[in-house]
Amino acid sequence: MWTVIYIAPTAKIAERIKQRLTEEGFLVQVRGISLSKNQFEIVVPEGEVEEVQEVLNSILHR
Repeated sequence: MWTVIYIAPTAKIAERIKQRLTEEGFLVQVRGISLSKNQFEIVVPEGEVEEVQEVLNSILHR
């Protein structure tokens, strides 16, 4: 099962986060959730959520 870990405000930000997490070895998908608001879910397998959250925090706080 896939779990949402972040909602990105633009496709560019979503793809950048996906790329960084993929480089760290995680399976990542990006799904558009609202084309009118241009928002994108970043989802990972449920079993990787805790590990991904740690990496995501370091990516977002640089």
